[in-house]
Parts: sequence; structure tokens; C-alpha cells
Amino acid sequence: MSRKLIIVIKVIFSLYLLNSTLQAQSQDHTPQLISSITLPDVLGRIDHMAFDSKRQFIYTAALGNNSLEVVDLKNKIAFHSIKGLREPQGVAYIPENNSIFVANGYNGVCDFFDADSYTKIKSIKLSGDADHVRYDSIDKRIYVGYGGGGIAVIDAVTLDLLTEIKLSGHPESFQIDKKANKIFVNIPFQNQIEVIDLKNYQVADIWKIKEAASNFPMSLDEINHRLFIGCRHPAKLLVIDTETGQTVTSLDADAEMDDVYFDKTEKQIYMSCGNGNIDIFKQISTTVYKTNGKVATYSGAGTSLLIPRLNMLVVASPSGFNSKASILVYSLK
Repeated sequence: MSRKLIIVIKVIFSLYLLNSTLQAQSQDHTPQLISSITLPDVLGRIDHMAFDSKRQFIYTAALGNNSLEVVDLKNKIAFHSIKGLREPQGVAYIPENNSIFVANGYNGVCDFFDADSYTKIKSIKLSGDADHVRYDSIDKRIYVGYGGGGIAVIDAVTLDLLTEIKLSGHPESFQIDKKANKIFVNIPFQNQIEVIDLKNYQVADIWKIKEAASNFPMSLDEINHRLFIGCRHPAKLLVIDTETGQTVTSLDADAEMDDVYFDKTEKQIYMSCGNGNIDIFKQISTTVYKTNGKVATYSGAGTSLLIPRLNMLVVASPSGFNSKASILVYSLK
């Protein structure tokens, strides 16, 4: 083969790779606002949300309003409010017993409500500041971060407290890795991630974060062994290798992030930030990530929920000087 022909082939191949890259980039989906659902009479900060796929309801912890707001996503209306809570923060829908689980920050009480009648079924008292909630639908376990340093493990069938896992400080977001049989926990005031071994419910490792401080939201790419961590000081997205605890890369982000999600289909990361933006990042490979734009929301809109089966991202926007509290619904198609 002549040298000239080799060069031509290389040029053609390079153009092919460039075209493939441009096509892939053109297929990236920027969130498009498709509806805004008003939360009547809801004041103050809004915390986390959960999705009921059977009814297409969103359960929203209105922390500052001491209520849980029930939003019909299909009909785009907020139609019920469970009042009298004490700073609700975490929430989960438990399909096995058709209940809504709510973690209250003020007193550490965790309440179960019937999802049809909204009557209280049972309460479990933790030591205080019940916060983030994760539901393991395989083992039927509810995990609740709480207090000065613990995760409570609750049986989702019997509704009984099974055990409490001790941590070094108050846990913020955490993720369950079923394949590795571990839980990764953000401990922001110690600037570290604590790794829980689910075989014995104990901390097996501690990873210090050096690139930034105040690690709050967390998401997991279980297949590729990657954690996505939002740090507030300075505002960064960190990508952590879950097998080594080492930082793969660090990207600048917007301020006051409170939720982050990895969309494994689109290979995109969405981070809702309280300064009024959704930050978007792209996973090019397991070692290469890039910023991929942002979408404006409202000040204080730090919490969100990814609903993969509907290709939607919903963002909780609190009331402001000239706007009512609302759930902002974005299409990711």
C-alpha cells in the first residue's frame, strides 16, 4: 500500500470519528420545561421527593411548610397535603405495602402513611434529624440517615427497626451498591465518604475528599464503578472510583447543589443547584467527563428527582418574592 493511500485512509478515518462525535453530541438531550405545577399555600424550603409509578404521583417533602405535598404528575395538579409534620426531609414510596415513608428532621420521627387514605400507619422514633432515605426494593429494606451519625435499617414489610449503623458524623446523601454489597455515604462536615459493608452493617473504609469540601448530593453509576459527588466549597462535581476511592476527575459546578442524578441511558449527569441552575455533565468514557451546559430554574430550587421511565427530571422550586412554590417538570427526550 502506498504512503499516499495510507494518508488518505487516515484522513477519511479521522473525518469519520469526528462526524460520529458530532452526531453523538447532537443527540444529547437538554432538559426542556414542559409544565409547572403550583403547590398552593406552600411556604419555605422544599426538600426531597419520591415517585409513585403506579399512580404517577410525586410525594414532596415541604420542609419549611411542615407538610407532605401529593402531586398528580399526569394531571398536573397538587391535590392533597399531609399536614402536621416536623420538618420533613426524606421520603420514599413503598409499593409492597402501599405506604409513604417520611423522615422528619426536627424530632427524628419516621412516619408511615397509607397511600390511599393518607392516614398514619406507624411511627419509628430515631434520635433526631432524620434526613435522606433510600429504599432497597430487592431486600425490602428502608435506609434512613439521621442524627449525629447513623443510618437506620427498617424492614419495609414488618415496618420494624432492624438495626442502626454508626457513622462518624451526620450523613447526607448516600447510595446503595447492590453488586458490591456496600453503601457509600457522604459525611460533609468531615469531608469524607464512609463505606458501609452490608454483610455486617459496619463502616469498612473511609475516603477523605481533598479536592473540595461539604460533599452533599451523591449519585451512582453502579456498572462502571463511579460515584458522582456534589461539593459546595468550592462548587465542584467529583467523579470517584468506587473500587479505589480515588478521584477520577473534578469539574466546576454551580452553587448550593442539593441533588445529583446519573442518567445511564443518555450518559448524562444532572445536578440541581440552589443558585438557580441545573448543571449538565456528559460521560464521554469512564475516565473522561465534560460540562455540557446548564438550564436556568429559580433561586432555591436545589432539590430534584430523576424519573427514568418517563424521561423526566422534576425540580422543586420554593416560593419567592413574585412566584409561588411549584414543581418544575422537564422532559429529557
